[in-house]
Amino acid sequence: MKPIRLIAGIMTVGFWTLLSRVLGVVREIMILALIGPGPVMDAFVAAFRLPNMFRRFFAEGAFNAAFVPIFSKKLEADENPIRFATNALNGLAFVLLILTGLALVFMPGLVWLTAGGFAGDGRFGMTVDYGRVVFPYILLISLAALFSGALNATGRFAAAAAAPVFLNIIVCAAMGLATLAGGAVVEWLIWAVPLAGVAQLALVWIAADRAGVRLRPARPRWTPDMKRLVVVAVPAALAGGVMQINLLVGQQVASHFDKAVGWLYAADRLYQLPLGVVGIAVGIVLLPDLSRRLKAEDEAGSRNAFSRAGELSLAITVPCAVALIVIPVPLVSVLFERGATGRADTQAIALAVALYGLGLPAFVLQKVLQPLFFAREDTRSPFRYAVWAMVINALVAIGLSPVLGWIAPAIATTAAGWIMVWQLARGARAMGDVASFDARFRGRILRICAASAVMGAALYGAALLLSPWLALPWIRAAALFALILVGTAVYALAGQVFGAFSFSEIRAITRRRKASS
Repeated sequence: MKPIRLIAGIMTVGFWTLLSRVLGVVREIMILALIGPGPVMDAFVAAFRLPNMFRRFFAEGAFNAAFVPIFSKKLEADENPIRFATNALNGLAFVLLILTGLALVFMPGLVWLTAGGFAGDGRFGMTVDYGRVVFPYILLISLAALFSGALNATGRFAAAAAAPVFLNIIVCAAMGLATLAGGAVVEWLIWAVPLAGVAQLALVWIAADRAGVRLRPARPRWTPDMKRLVVVAVPAALAGGVMQINLLVGQQVASHFDKAVGWLYAADRLYQLPLGVVGIAVGIVLLPDLSRRLKAEDEAGSRNAFSRAGELSLAITVPCAVALIVIPVPLVSVLFERGATGRADTQAIALAVALYGLGLPAFVLQKVLQPLFFAREDTRSPFRYAVWAMVINALVAIGLSPVLGWIAPAIATTAAGWIMVWQLARGARAMGDVASFDARFRGRILRICAASAVMGAALYGAALLLSPWLALPWIRAAALFALILVGTAVYALAGQVFGAFSFSEIRAITRRRKASS
C-alpha cells in the first residue's frame, strides 16, 4: 500500500491550492473592476453561494468527512474499497439529482431564505435567474469531490488539488472574453460556472481511472457499508448545516445594507487565500493519514502527524493573520480598488479583512482538529460543537447589527471560530495523548507568535514609510510587493533567531520530496 507522505502531501495540495486561490483573487479583482459592489454583484454573490453552500453538505464537508475515513480503512485492509466507492458514487448522484431538480423549481424560496433583504427590489429577480444557472454546479462538484477523496486516500493529491484551478481559469477567461466582445460580463460569468464544474469532474474522474480507482454509474444499492456511511454522514451534514446557517445569518444581516454583501464577499476571498493554502491542504492530507494510522494502530505516528500538521499550519497562518490585521488597506486598495470599486469600498472591505484576520488562526486550527474526530468516525461531537458556535454567531451578528451595522457578521464569524476551536480542543482530551500536541509543538508555538509580532511591527513601520507610493496608482503594486518582501524577510530572520522553525529542516523536507518524486 502506497504510504501517505504528510509534509510532501501538504506541500503538493498547498501549491495547487495557492495557485487556485491566487487565481481566485484575480477573479475577484475582475469582478470588482468589471461589475463592482452594487445590486448586480450582490445578486451574483447570493446566487453563487447557493451551490457552494450545499457543496459543503455533500462534498468537502459531510460526505467526505464520512467517506474518506471508511474508504481509507478499507484501502488499508484491502476490503474491496472500489465496490464501496462505487456504491457511494451512485448513492450521492441519486440524492444530488433530486436536490438539483427541487432547487430549480423552488429557487425563489431559496433566495428568500438566504437573502431576505433582497425581497422587493431588483436584486431578488436577478438572484433567482442566476441561481437557476449556477445551481447544477453542486451535482458536478460534489461528484468531483468524491473522486478527489478517493485519490487523496491513495496518497495521490495533485489532480484533486489542481481541479479547483479550472473554475477560476474558466471564469476569468469568460469575463475577459465578455469584455472583448462587449457582452454582459455577469451573464458570461454565471454560465462559466457549470462549464467549470464539467471540467473539474472530468479531470478527477480520469485521474482516478489512471490510479486504478475505476468507478462507474449504476443503480444505487443499499448495503451495510452504505448504512454505515449514512450513519456517520448525517451528523456531519447537520454540523455542516450549522456552519452554513452561520454564513446565511451573516448574509441575511448584510442583505439589509447597501453593498454589504459584496464587501463581505471580497473580504472573505482575501482571508480565504491563506486559509485555503494551509488549512484546507492540512485537512485534506491529515484525514486519510490519521484514518490509516488508526487502522494500523500506529499511535506514535498519529500524534507526530497531528503535531507536525499543527506546527506547519500555525507557522504559516499566524504571520498571515498579523499581515491582514496590520496592513489591510494597502492589500485591499492594490488588489481591488479600480474600475467600479472606489476608495469608500476599499475602506469597508479592509475593515472586514482585519476582523477576519483575527479569526484566521482559529479557522485553520479547526481544519487541524476536526480530522481527529472524523478519522474515528465521530461526526456527532463536531455537530454539537457547531451548534454552540452557531448560537454565538447568531447572537453576535443579529445583536450587534443595530449598533455596528453591516460589519457585525464579520465580528460574529471570528468569535464563533474561536469558540469552535476551544470546543474541539476540549473534546479531543478524551482521546488521550495521541490527540494532543507534542512537546516540540508547544515549545515552538510561542516562538512563532513572537516572530510574527516582530514582523507585524516591521510591516507597520514599512507601511508608513511607503504610504506615499502606496497612494500612487501607477506604482502602488510595486510598493505593496516591497512591503510583503520586507515582512517575509523579517519573519524568516526572526523565526530563525527565536527557533520558531529551522531552514535546515525545510531543506531536508525539500530534498526528501525531490528524492521520492
